[in-house]
Amino acid sequence: MAQLIKAMIVLLNRRKKNFRELLEVIIWRTGGMPSSHAALVCAMVTSIGFAEGVGSNLFVVSFFFAIVVMRDAVGVRRSSGLQARALNNLGSQMLDRMDIDFRSVKEVNGHTPLEVVVGALLGIFTAAAFALL
Repeated sequence: MAQLIKAMIVLLNRRKKNFRELLEVIIWRTGGMPSSHAALVCAMVTSIGFAEGVGSNLFVVSFFFAIVVMRDAVGVRRSSGLQARALNNLGSQMLDRMDIDFRSVKEVNGHTPLEVVVGALLGIFTAAAFALL
């Protein structure tokens, strides 16, 4: 659900509306609104809470796993993506000015806190809807 919403946002915000770009967003691209990582782990925690109860060991483990995943999405992945972007900019400048061979590194996009919160709420509400309806 989060990946489809992300594709719709790309479709509405960008002028390029080709099928390949949308397919890439749905299947492969990281980052963006909402966080599908947060949606997945929060849906998992919510589903386990409904099925096993919030006092179960499985719920506690899944809860802390979700916290680690969401913290990683905002912290480590976002920081490494920003560093990769800065390195690629520096490498491009070196290539232009000094003709030094440079191969760019992959820029892994993390999430802003708002993207993670929206993804988390999407996951919680989706799992609750399936459990209660």
